[in-house]
Amino acid sequence: MADPATRRTITIRWPDGRVSQAAMGCDWLLAAAEAGQSIPTGCLGGSCGACEIEVNGQVVRACIATVPASAGGSLEVELAADPYW
Repeated sequence: MADPATRRTITIRWPDGRVSQAAMGCDWLLAAAEAGQSIPTGCLGGSCGACEIEVNGQVVRACIATVPASAGGSLEVELAADPYW
């Protein structure tokens, strides 16, 4: 694993218009918390789907996914709107 000080960062654009930076490989829940964003959670193991977010059009479960690399250096995040959570 790379030294955190040498990790590249990605620009993240959140649904409310905020922009933040996160290291590639950072947990999505941590990246969101550091940006002042709240992602709903349930099981924290990837089973329930409460934490689903859309990253550049791809649905991921934030509790088990990490911030990926991006050729453009930035990612667009949308929060899922599940009426049951």
